[in-house]
Amino acid sequence: METNNKKAWLYLLPALLFLGVFMVYPLVDVFIYSFEEGYNSASQSYFGVGGYNYDYVLHDPYFLQAVKNTFILVIITVPLSTGISLLISLGLSSIRKLRELYQTIYFLPYVTNTLAVGLVFMILFKKTPYTDGFANLILSWIGASPIDFIDGPYWAKMFVLCFYTIWAVMPFKILVLTSSLASVREDFYNAAKVDGASKFRIFTKITLPMISPTMFYLIITGFIGAFKAYSDAVALFGTDLNAAEMNTIVGYIYDMLYGNSGGYPSYASAAAIILFVIILTITCINLLISKKNVHYS
Repeated sequence: METNNKKAWLYLLPALLFLGVFMVYPLVDVFIYSFEEGYNSASQSYFGVGGYNYDYVLHDPYFLQAVKNTFILVIITVPLSTGISLLISLGLSSIRKLRELYQTIYFLPYVTNTLAVGLVFMILFKKTPYTDGFANLILSWIGASPIDFIDGPYWAKMFVLCFYTIWAVMPFKILVLTSSLASVREDFYNAAKVDGASKFRIFTKITLPMISPTMFYLIITGFIGAFKAYSDAVALFGTDLNAAEMNTIVGYIYDMLYGNSGGYPSYASAAAIILFVIILTITCINLLISKKNVHYS
């Protein structure tokens, strides 16, 4: 028994070393930096230790704007992308002959460069001296006035960002959900049909409970991914996200390190720890909720 335990730990050693060097150590290092006041990366010196960095970040209007944008993005995109992906996956599951072809088509956006897709979206929504954009062309068909979705009002820019994010994350969710739906045993459906159960009851009592672990996985990863959003906003609104009022928490951290207001690793570290705490809290809440709603067969 002891020999088996030693072998198990030996097999786990590479993974533990990798996690320790590239995940645990950086997290501890960032946590230490977040309390070092006035840290200078060139001289590797600081003039004090305390909570000033957190106080500064939590009162910085740019950070508060980034938190607002990130939470709006999370609240809108995670449920909508998961729900729409589930509906599309249910439709794909009912198609027998061309299912693989449609799965491939839906998955193509996932392997396309994020910035390239963002530029396409910007062209679709951006007003120029020559055209109002494809989106405004559609609005003109229903008699609506043109809207500047890229440089215009805040709600319009947030709409484009949410729309793009949902479109970008759906392919992966569709692929995973379609595979999960295919794993549900036909015996359950046949027995329910024999008993005269309606399609809605079959969906709520058989399909959803059977794919609930997959749904939970997608929701958790969706929350984490949305909280880490940054490249989507850059692709749509450029690198000066503070001026566009469309920065995210990760964007704020990057700006504090390398952007126009860069050179403040202590502030960036404090913001990173705050983001870590937010994601950890949301994940723990989801884990508590999942105990009652996720069914593992």
